[in-house]
Amino acid sequence: MAGTDGAGSGGSGGPGGTGEPGGRLSLLGVRHHGPGSARAVRAALEAARPGVVLVEGPPEADALIPLAADEDMRPPVALLAHAVDEPGRSAFWPLAEFSPEWVAVRWALEHGVPARFIDLPAAHTLAWRAADEATTGQADEERTGQADEETTGPGDGREGGDVPGAASLDVRGDPLAVLASAAGHDDPERWWEDVIEHRGPGEGDVFAPFTALEEAMTALRETEEGGEGDAVHDRGLVREAYMRLQVRAARREFAEGVAVVCGAWHVPALRRRAAVAADRALVKGLPRTKVDMTWVPWTHRRLSRAGGYGAGIESPGWYGHLFAAVDRPVERWLTRVAGLLREEGRTVSPAHVIEAARLAGTLAAIRGRPLPGLSETTDAVRAVLCDGSDVPLALVHDRLVVGDVLGEVPAGAPAVPLQRDLTRTQRRLRLKPEAAERELELDLRKETDTGRSRLLHRLRLLGVGWGEPTASRSTGTFRETWRLRWEPELSVRVAEAGVWGTTVLAAATARAEADAVTARGLAEVTALAERCLLAELPDALTPVMRILADRAALDTDVGHLAEALPALVRSLRYGDVRGTDTGALAEVAAGLAERVFVGLPAACAALDADAAEEMRRHVDSVHTAVGLLGDAPAPGHGDLRSRWRTVLRTLSARDAVPGVVRGRAVRLLLDDGELAPDEAARIMGLVLSPGTAPTDAAAWIEGFVGGGSGGGMLLLHDERLLALIDAWLTGVPADAFTDVLPLLRRTFSAYEPGVRRGVGELVRRGPEARGSVTTAGSGIPGFAAGLDTVRADAVLPVIRLLLGGDPAPDDDDLVGVGT
Repeated sequence: MAGTDGAGSGGSGGPGGTGEPGGRLSLLGVRHHGPGSARAVRAALEAARPGVVLVEGPPEADALIPLAADEDMRPPVALLAHAVDEPGRSAFWPLAEFSPEWVAVRWALEHGVPARFIDLPAAHTLAWRAADEATTGQADEERTGQADEETTGPGDGREGGDVPGAASLDVRGDPLAVLASAAGHDDPERWWEDVIEHRGPGEGDVFAPFTALEEAMTALRETEEGGEGDAVHDRGLVREAYMRLQVRAARREFAEGVAVVCGAWHVPALRRRAAVAADRALVKGLPRTKVDMTWVPWTHRRLSRAGGYGAGIESPGWYGHLFAAVDRPVERWLTRVAGLLREEGRTVSPAHVIEAARLAGTLAAIRGRPLPGLSETTDAVRAVLCDGSDVPLALVHDRLVVGDVLGEVPAGAPAVPLQRDLTRTQRRLRLKPEAAERELELDLRKETDTGRSRLLHRLRLLGVGWGEPTASRSTGTFRETWRLRWEPELSVRVAEAGVWGTTVLAAATARAEADAVTARGLAEVTALAERCLLAELPDALTPVMRILADRAALDTDVGHLAEALPALVRSLRYGDVRGTDTGALAEVAAGLAERVFVGLPAACAALDADAAEEMRRHVDSVHTAVGLLGDAPAPGHGDLRSRWRTVLRTLSARDAVPGVVRGRAVRLLLDDGELAPDEAARIMGLVLSPGTAPTDAAAWIEGFVGGGSGGGMLLLHDERLLALIDAWLTGVPADAFTDVLPLLRRTFSAYEPGVRRGVGELVRRGPEARGSVTTAGSGIPGFAAGLDTVRADAVLPVIRLLLGGDPAPDDDDLVGVGT
């Protein structure tokens, strides 16, 4: 009999004997992260009183089980396994307070019963994954910190081991969906709620749900086993063979009985009679690698499917509430919703809560449900508490239905791999965390300071705000200033960021890739590319640039393109400082600039005042960006600066373009020396002629000398332009003056006080008295007959020092001259 002994045979999942040698066997098939399953498991364990509790999970974690009884251990938490020789290769097994596995472990610890994990060891799981990557040549998918890592852990009824998307049966996909469909339901979540989650404690035979679920899964497995096998299926058989071996060993060791808590999909396989030799043959010779395991905090958001967890649930916050609420769960839930809405300033009274509870009950009755579920309570909240609006309802879903509950692990738990990597990096860079706030100046020309900058930028990308960049006293790109302060909660942030990877580099790379996919606008992607360069994440920069190129190709809004260009150009400068290859970035930036050149003239037509002002800001930012980008144009894109000047000339000459944009285009051409002062004065004279509407002329003036462009200094030094504005303003009709006054006030109020006083003094003197400020001997205080080159040369030593160079040999002779 020993050679053919199955883990169990026939019968229900109850505590009764099976006729096989060893203790009683209770197979408790569950849906992972199901509060109804968790309650049922607790009741079944109380009834069966087994001598040992076996739980689906990696056996390397057996030594960590006692920590589950620590008073500082608060779920949701997760078991984390990672390869010792390659920390980036890892897997997570999340557990919530309402997870049946967590309830089983806690019950065993409370009753002094041994608890063990019986799934295939993580040493084999991670080795399999490495072998797959070596075969396919794919990158390490674990660095994403999402589905591939987490599907190793518990799933919805059936797990797929370490292969992402492995719950693809031909029944195939979601077994619960098949069962719901067979029962006449089109919503698996709602069916599961009605059958299991709404089942109250003490209702009927405690083993009845497990018996029914086992029968259903047995039928489903018979359907699937008729199809062709694949790698996922084969590895599932290996896992189940290993679990059968562990169950057999436990039954021989514990005469009091054995309880097994596992995914319902596996129960028929564990019940099946199979030859021991056959099972041993399946698990023999598996690849393995050395692994470390620890506990890490988890969150409800990461448990949700929206968080990318392959075995996730739609509403972890709601499920947690169902598990914790001892009675009247709907009324208690609506009370929590009301409290949240009140905190957000909405008026919600007790009468609202009472009416919402009544409506939820009525909807459940109409829909034929035993109790109101999440859909009924949500509909009631929308109708009664949110006045039919989905805006506050979205807040309820985010804060309560999903939730931000963060677990905690005791201080005695092994350190998170990400934390260990961070600690090693801090020591290597001699960057010690301190509670007191301090300022750190970095010179990026030094290797150690470059490493510190890289670390701080990567942590910021991960949401670990140890340092915040501040304005540097130096304007050079090789200088950075940071304000550092280590807060106790940052340790939690590091642990939370561990879902993205086990090293700072891997985690930051995965987070950047994920952020690029979820970025809402083109400007967000360009800003992310800039952050990737600052953090030196070459593996993330490639997919970010691919997404950036795709977004840029599809985005036809010139404003979006113009808004994105400056960040790209800044990234090129940062890349130069850090010695990063920015060829692809330069190509995208040049292409983006060309699209702006083509679309800008048409985009500037027929704009209202606010849109025109926004477009003026875009013109400024593009001009600055092209000035920097033009130093090293991308191959195949020609001289971007000359093409941009052509665009500016087009803008300056089109009457359909708003005055503020036309004025700015003329000013930029003048500043770049592409427009002679006489020509600029001629254009201004035409714009300020009586034939131009006063409001349009005032807008042109604002674009030419306003908006922080240094226009006040231009008026101080070019008497002709000031005279033209003065003459135009004195000729504005009285009935139009009140229309142009706000524009003029906004233009001149932006000047520095000294500039305003200078302009006012020149205007007060009048055109006859002030003469020409460009003519020698003007007699105006502060203006000399010509340039004093000796006094000008006195600043050269200071300028060289600011630029990081050494003073010239003759600079010392200049110090003190003109002072």
